[in-house]
Amino acid sequence: MEAKQEMEWNEAQKIPLSVDLLVAAKRQLQFLAAVDRNRHLYDGPALERAIYRYNACWLPLLAKHSESQIFEGPLVVPLDCEWVWHCHRLNPVRYKSDCEELYGRVLDNFGVVSTVEGVCGRKTEEIWNKLYPDEPYTADLINILPGDISERISRLEKYTKYDLISAAKRQSPFFYQVSRPHMKNDLFIKEAVARYRGFLYLIKRNKEEGIKRFCVPTYDIDLIWHSHQLYPVSYCKDFNEALGKVLEHDDTDSDRTKGKKLDIGFSGTTKQWEVTFGTRYWKAGAMYRGNAPSPIENNPLSSNNTCKKVVSSNEYPQEISLPDRKVMEVFLEFVGIKNLPEEQEGDIFVLFSKSQPDAFFGAKRRLTILSQSRQKQVASFQCEPTGELLFELASYSSSKLSVGKSTKTMASASFSIKDYFNPVSKLHVEKWFESVPSSGTVSSKPILLRVAISFSVPVPAPYKLKMTLSPVRSQHANGWTHVTDENGNRIIRLQMRELENAKNIGNLGKKVVGVMKSGETRTLAEFIENGWSVLENLWFTHLPHKCKNDGHLFELTGAKTLKFFPGRKLDYEVGHHGKRGSEMDFLTAIEFSIEEPYGKAVALLDLRSKHVTAKEKWMVLPATILAFIAADVMKKEEYKGVIANANSKDLKVNGVYEENEKKVLNGMGLSPNVCSEDDGISKNSGLSSGGCGSGCGSGCGNAVGSAGCGGCGAGCGGGCGAIIRSGGCGGCGAGCGGCGGGCGSIIRSGGCGGCGAGCGGCGGGCGAIIRSGGCGGCGAGCGGCGGGCGAIIRSGGCGGCGAGCGGCGGGCGNMIKSGGCGGCGGGCGGEVVNEEIEYVIEEAVTA
Repeated sequence: MEAKQEMEWNEAQKIPLSVDLLVAAKRQLQFLAAVDRNRHLYDGPALERAIYRYNACWLPLLAKHSESQIFEGPLVVPLDCEWVWHCHRLNPVRYKSDCEELYGRVLDNFGVVSTVEGVCGRKTEEIWNKLYPDEPYTADLINILPGDISERISRLEKYTKYDLISAAKRQSPFFYQVSRPHMKNDLFIKEAVARYRGFLYLIKRNKEEGIKRFCVPTYDIDLIWHSHQLYPVSYCKDFNEALGKVLEHDDTDSDRTKGKKLDIGFSGTTKQWEVTFGTRYWKAGAMYRGNAPSPIENNPLSSNNTCKKVVSSNEYPQEISLPDRKVMEVFLEFVGIKNLPEEQEGDIFVLFSKSQPDAFFGAKRRLTILSQSRQKQVASFQCEPTGELLFELASYSSSKLSVGKSTKTMASASFSIKDYFNPVSKLHVEKWFESVPSSGTVSSKPILLRVAISFSVPVPAPYKLKMTLSPVRSQHANGWTHVTDENGNRIIRLQMRELENAKNIGNLGKKVVGVMKSGETRTLAEFIENGWSVLENLWFTHLPHKCKNDGHLFELTGAKTLKFFPGRKLDYEVGHHGKRGSEMDFLTAIEFSIEEPYGKAVALLDLRSKHVTAKEKWMVLPATILAFIAADVMKKEEYKGVIANANSKDLKVNGVYEENEKKVLNGMGLSPNVCSEDDGISKNSGLSSGGCGSGCGSGCGNAVGSAGCGGCGAGCGGGCGAIIRSGGCGGCGAGCGGCGGGCGSIIRSGGCGGCGAGCGGCGGGCGAIIRSGGCGGCGAGCGGCGGGCGAIIRSGGCGGCGAGCGGCGGGCGNMIKSGGCGGCGGGCGGEVVNEEIEYVIEEAVTA
């Protein structure tokens, strides 16, 4: 800062604020997190009901309490009313005018606390119930009875005409922008309060000089601005003193397109800030993050299925030792340069790198210097808070770059990250760095480089591991898989083995053994019945028979509830400018709990590159074991190319990729069910080839290949397992036995029998049957479905065969496109429904 700019900054810090904004910001973050766990308040009937309760109950109660205190102690506002109140106050001018029109004064939050602060609301509830006997204090906002809320609001004597539905929709994305861990850090918030004063100072200067400028805050400033507005009386008082009027808060414009109002406003604010204060306006950890990732589902996981206790990571046995690391976001800009040699020619720029490259930042990068190029370039990257940042002042001999031309280094400087963070007192640096001239560089004065650096508060870094298959084969036929960290240090060795005397049916009778760093060999996972027992029953992978069809493939249940979804989800979702690749390569582990009812991404499994990323240490070993099991399946010939080369048109039913996403899971011995809450039938996936056949007396395992479990002959006496590609329940030439119990899903060709002639029907409820085939899907003489059939799609039908199909004895599922109950002679016992099928095109892109 120059002396004048420093004086301006000091003047800005004198702006009086009558609210403790550090405390207010933390409370607001806590409240927004609670609302985000109740997303039904963002839109729809729950929001409409909340608006009614706000107008009919909360505002009158608040007015009564503010006029003469109803009882000793704070008034506790219900969460739904507080959310509407929150959105109303974030239009401070309208809130002030509404309160004055309806109640004659501004209704403040003095003597009011939020339900999220844990204060007992019993007294408030007693008063509420006396005043509003027909409107419960704690309302069920999920199971709302139909009714015209708008009409009920219009009948109220006092209510605001402000469009609170639109206001809530505008505010609902805000939490994602401010929900990162560093936002709650005291040092970060203190700097944000100082920057908020600077922001207000610019607005004050513009008003005094008659300049009309739409000032746009960064998100750290906006968090503090919102926090200030939540204290309406103090907000009005502070701004009347500072500006002579109440400052409006315009949140109606969200178009960030270049040349639009927000873009122009932000560019103008940036320029004014940097000229006025001599520091950068951008700040690490405070900029726009992009749109929030797509939710897994719009309804939260029910409390019956969530973990009742949030278990800390230190309550889990730490099976492997990994070092704890931290990571931070860094913004870097080279602002100016002084004392360049007079003979210097060509473009001048800076190459920056780290003295100790880490897993997040290792490459050397290039930036121009603002004063030289007149082009603002800001680098954004992540790195560990270790080592030094190195700056090399360089040039080319001419203004036009030629391939292969060497770079001339003129001088260098460095910045010690480690020393700066030991301890950290502020999160930004902007100063002149004196550089050390390189050999051959002659200058009468030291070359000075003005560098602006901003950091976010360091947070725990994710753990990253890689699996590599050893070429050496063991006595168990499978080689060892080495699991290493980012530095190549071996953490554990894994091997898939078959249990002694176990029948080789699918993956039944298999286990995963691991050699720990200590040399101890342990069984880490074992396949039993319908799932894998992981870490001696600490975790168990399975899929319940009754579940929501939310697209997850399997679960880990134990002290926590984890679901694994295909593709990159939530925090791992590919951004607009990221490499898309094939989503079939990935599985995302998502934790569901009371604190995270909509799910929190805790690990990413890259099945192609054999990489595992886990956010917390407790998840490292379970994620690695499951990635190893899935990768073992992918080695088989039948599964080659499944994930890397998704079909150009994959059929998607109810959000689940019926073909590619389930091939891995079938091989894992898991049943990737598509559950129906209507009929309770568990529909197992059938993919690729094979079937069961050959007289399986009970539930059949996964069948791979063209023949089936036995290739022909007898049917399955119990529920059939996954049936893949050409076969079916028998997958043979003729005379196939039917399925005595519920059949699994049968996809592409084939069907419950999928054979040449004389197929037996399905004795029980059939699974989903997709594309060609059907319940029989054979050439002639198909038996009908004795029980209720699953969905039958495209061609085929309940039989989908050439002639003489038996009808469906029970109610058939949906029959779509061609076919019908049999697509031939037989009639359906139930109703035939025509539905649209959604086709999803998944490009096969090499990552």
